[in-house]
Amino acid sequence: MKTSKLFLLPAAAMLLAGLAAAAQTADEPAPAAIRDSLNVQKARNEHVAGRGKRAYYTNRFDLDDLPHYVPEQDVSGEIRMWGLNYLKDGMLADFWEEGFHKYHPGVTFSYHLTTAFTAISGLVTGQADLGPCRRITFAETEEFERTFNYHPTEITFATGSYDVPGWNNAFGIFVNRANPTAHLTMKQLDGIFGSIRDGGWVGTEWHPEFARGADENIRTWGQLGLTGEWADKPIHVYGLNLRYHQSVTISDWILRGSDKWNEGLRTYANYARPDGTLAIAAELLMEDLSKDPYGIAYSGIQNLKPEVKVLAIGTREGGPYVEMNQANIQKRTYPLADAVYFYLNRKPGTSIDPKVKEYLRYVLSREGQEEVERDGKYLPLTGDLVRQMLQKLE
Repeated sequence: MKTSKLFLLPAAAMLLAGLAAAAQTADEPAPAAIRDSLNVQKARNEHVAGRGKRAYYTNRFDLDDLPHYVPEQDVSGEIRMWGLNYLKDGMLADFWEEGFHKYHPGVTFSYHLTTAFTAISGLVTGQADLGPCRRITFAETEEFERTFNYHPTEITFATGSYDVPGWNNAFGIFVNRANPTAHLTMKQLDGIFGSIRDGGWVGTEWHPEFARGADENIRTWGQLGLTGEWADKPIHVYGLNLRYHQSVTISDWILRGSDKWNEGLRTYANYARPDGTLAIAAELLMEDLSKDPYGIAYSGIQNLKPEVKVLAIGTREGGPYVEMNQANIQKRTYPLADAVYFYLNRKPGTSIDPKVKEYLRYVLSREGQEEVERDGKYLPLTGDLVRQMLQKLE
């Protein structure tokens, strides 16, 4: 797999820095600082904090289909929450707490919202009642299942954003504007971004029936129906660092959880520049794609350039092909919309802690989803999805 702009391994980085210094003349600038991972995290945190308190959209959605919150019982006590930093980087956790207190003033909240990586750890160690998170990973799922021998309960609390960096924004499929392609199916995306595989994963369950051969690989634009000068042109595939959760999500959705990628995939990662600012992987990817007529990429839309266009996506041959826009993402008709979740430890056959259940019922109510709108980053849930989530609380 071809990679670019990834972190240098520390030993290799020091060696390269030393070689550069040895070759340096008195008039040359000092070599760039080593791209230490802690510097990257510091730059990322500053970047996220700088945008968290603003609302990125002010339009309102039709929430008439959502139930109003009506308390089932009076509750009090502390709700401990570990996980997703974006709830506190933005205003959503505060908005929900303020709204919930109108009904249950005796409930207090304790937040440890530093990163999604702590959500399952908080549940496993008994330190958290709720773990807000993006979709948990294979390792996090195993951590919980091996500790308790049952699955964590997953409650969707909002749809990911359309174009807000970091707030679990939807994935777009992008090509250079010179490319005549207008839409693709999920199966075609598997052929483009994926490779031969022996099976794939759903959660922690292996499915050999997801196997496919190299005959389903798509490596030229002619295989997608383009003719003339495009027929024999190779497809250049761009994506994000495979250790990022975005790539894991794309693997789960498109590659049937196989992690078997196109052998020519070019990957990008965030890194800290010598001045401490953050070089953003998606921006670097989009810049290169804007110069490559034969390229295709998955990424968020927030870094879209004039030379690049986003494709409509269909779940089956012949369509319908759904445009990537805010309305289709909120309605969940666009196939690559993301979401965010609350995880909780509920042993099968037992009831949810009453105060936690009331809080989740509030979050899933019209009042709770209006606060999602007010925060202006995530998108509110549909009535159908809210009813599915409320059923899981019973």
